[in-house]
Amino acid sequence: MSESANFAIIKATKPIVMILKGQKVILRPIRLSDAARFVKWFNDPEFNKFMFLRRMTMRKEVEWIKKLSKARKTDLVLAIDTKGGEHIGSTGLNRISKEFKNATFGIMIGNKQYWNRGYGTDAARVILDYAFKKLKLHRVDLDVYEYNTRAIKVYKKLGFRVEGRRREHTVLDGKYYDTIHMGLLDKEWKA
Repeated sequence: MSESANFAIIKATKPIVMILKGQKVILRPIRLSDAARFVKWFNDPEFNKFMFLRRMTMRKEVEWIKKLSKARKTDLVLAIDTKGGEHIGSTGLNRISKEFKNATFGIMIGNKQYWNRGYGTDAARVILDYAFKKLKLHRVDLDVYEYNTRAIKVYKKLGFRVEGRRREHTVLDGKYYDTIHMGLLDKEWKA
């Protein structure tokens, strides 16, 4: 994995800008100019059924982006761009605990043209490599809906293991589904 990740922290006059590079993607700070794309993606029913929030307004999204810089010590959320510079999603680590050396992983590819083409897998490898090698985390976990089989397959390929499930935790089209909890330890990370 380490050969696919390239870490660079660029010091500007203010603030420090983090750029992480993979084979297909560049992870960069989220900008206010990204807000409209996020709102479009989050309000697309085909995309949104995989997410843990249901509706998004421009006002809420702009507020969230502004809060990202304040949450820097506990949350690291980055935009996913293609190497050509097209913004296609986001990924990150939430609730980063330096004390317990763990965090919660999240990822979304909002631009459906890039689904099933390896961009999400590459972005996940880059941020997980950063989590284990640079942040020295011991554990990263995530939650995923049971019907998101593509994501579950990718998470297993990355080394995540199913650790539990919350039965009938969400509703989609009038039917209840489980939420699966998965975890990955530093010693399991295929570096």
